[in-house]
Amino acid sequence: MSKDHNFNDRVSALGLLIALGIIYGDIGTSPLYTMKAIIGENVISEMLVFGGISCVFWTLTLQTTLKYVILTLQADNNGEGGIFSLYTLVRRRGALLALIAIVGGSALLADGIITPPISVASAIEGLRIIYPEIPTIPIVILIITLLFGLQILGTNVVGRGFGPMMLIWFSMLAVLGITSIASNPQVLAALNPYYAYDLLANHPSGFWILGAVFLCTTGAEALYSDMGHCGKQNIRVSWVFVKTCLILNYFGQGAWLISREGSHLDTNPFYAIMPESFLFIGIIIATLAAIIASQALISGSFTLVSEAVRLNFWPKVRLLFPSEVRGQLFVPSINILLWIGCLGVVLFFRESSAMEAAYGLAITITMLMTTILLTVYLVVRKVSPVFIGIFLLVYLSLELSFLSANLLKFTHGGYISLILCLLLVTVMWVWKEANSIKDQLTDYTDLQPFIPLLKKLSIDETVPKYATHLVYMTKSSSKNKIENKIIYSIMQQRPKRADIYWFIHVETTNEPYTREYKVEILAPQDAIRIDFRLGFKVEQLIGRYFSNVVSDMVQNKEVDVSSRYQSLHSEGVTGDFTFIVMQKFLSHENKLPAYRRIVMQLHFLLRRLTVSEKHWFGLDDNHVEIEKIPLLILPAPDVKLQRIK
Repeated sequence: MSKDHNFNDRVSALGLLIALGIIYGDIGTSPLYTMKAIIGENVISEMLVFGGISCVFWTLTLQTTLKYVILTLQADNNGEGGIFSLYTLVRRRGALLALIAIVGGSALLADGIITPPISVASAIEGLRIIYPEIPTIPIVILIITLLFGLQILGTNVVGRGFGPMMLIWFSMLAVLGITSIASNPQVLAALNPYYAYDLLANHPSGFWILGAVFLCTTGAEALYSDMGHCGKQNIRVSWVFVKTCLILNYFGQGAWLISREGSHLDTNPFYAIMPESFLFIGIIIATLAAIIASQALISGSFTLVSEAVRLNFWPKVRLLFPSEVRGQLFVPSINILLWIGCLGVVLFFRESSAMEAAYGLAITITMLMTTILLTVYLVVRKVSPVFIGIFLLVYLSLELSFLSANLLKFTHGGYISLILCLLLVTVMWVWKEANSIKDQLTDYTDLQPFIPLLKKLSIDETVPKYATHLVYMTKSSSKNKIENKIIYSIMQQRPKRADIYWFIHVETTNEPYTREYKVEILAPQDAIRIDFRLGFKVEQLIGRYFSNVVSDMVQNKEVDVSSRYQSLHSEGVTGDFTFIVMQKFLSHENKLPAYRRIVMQLHFLLRRLTVSEKHWFGLDDNHVEIEKIPLLILPAPDVKLQRIK
């Protein structure tokens, strides 16, 4: 078993604390608004209260515990989770799976824009019980801004700070729940699934209440996405404590609600079960927990985007690694986009009750996509067909029901999350399709016939020396193949004489943390190829890695990198290294069909908004030359000209 896998299998006090701080923020604060949403405008009745709590209990059991904590966490990619990690395990099983992963990932990102506003707003609005006229919107905006400002510290630091607070939060949920249940213990009868069936089948609002019930499990997908931050065993152990506290609080709210049978809800039952003397402290703890609630989706979004970049589903953006701890990363551009999106949601909806209408619709789509990919994974793992059939039947039925009920929210704000989802799907699909088109048009040629010519060019003093060491990045996975454009660059565009020609290929592996390389000496002291195998979560600092490889080769006496100028060579001065980065642009000579033209135009527009190839590969500006290459996808027909005298 690998070292990375051992990390994932360890249970530690620190790991459990970090899990509380990072993983359970979203699902842990659902008691703030779930029961309030279930009751809604309906008259409080035994059927509604018992049925609602029963639905919540069995949703947390079937959807969160069984599907995610027990089954989905098994599909770990060397310790990493999330829908894109799951996709890398099954992507060879069909091209359609890429679209399924893109839709699921986009929906999760869209949901991440709504999670911080609804969590923070729900908590802050509790202050109105004490201060009815308090303006909550500025407070919500300030808290969200501070939260996104903390992300640069990394999830390890954030988790250490947030973990103890969430321990207090969950303990408070349990104590408040137990105290309230003691006054009305008959509410425990709601453990019987019959009450859930009775509500859905016989209540006037019946089936549509599922849209509110679903709010209790919206954090389950983030739970899977954040697996790499603290390990699946820490998640499983801590979930026992978390679920117990959640259930106790839901039943406590139910005990209070049943005592108000026959009336309409005029306050949040979460705050109603607090003793009046504890109310102010409870609101403060709830506010801090709501701030932390946003962390699960934010951390999951960073993980999601970093994986999407490696899979060519997302434009190349800057990825930062705040610490040496596994799984810690920060994506500045996504942090800013999420922050702006959250502020927009707060200003548009203004109230948490209005946000509930938009919340949950997108995440049901993600859960459906995860179910499909997980089914393929179970097939790959050769799990019993009977088990796979039961799994698919149960979860497609459950999640399609949630989706149908959530569609009622569409006109009440759900369209916001679907618009966001559609925009993200467009970005991912365009980037994937454009890269696929470019790959199809990349022409390769045999390198071996050009080796003698490279040797001659290297010693041809009639050609000015371009660099001592000339380095090209190649997409060819074969040591005997090279892109035509590289040969054209060396031989024709402007003959480039160098003492040694280096060709570097980077392969992104399905494992997250692979760091391997292989050296092929094509011609001693003239042409060398290096193949890097890097995991999909490894930062591509090619300049640094290349320098380390060259140093190792020098120590092993495989290459002499000193300058070939006699005066410098005798002193052992190292020659200069120049990287050639080829930047494609869309040629005006193209005559493209409408679909491909739109895809490529959007692709090049997106590329102007993201980091350049040289920065993506971690290359210093003073060592890089940019060559612009026209991309000719479908040449326009030849134009016939008539010569006249």
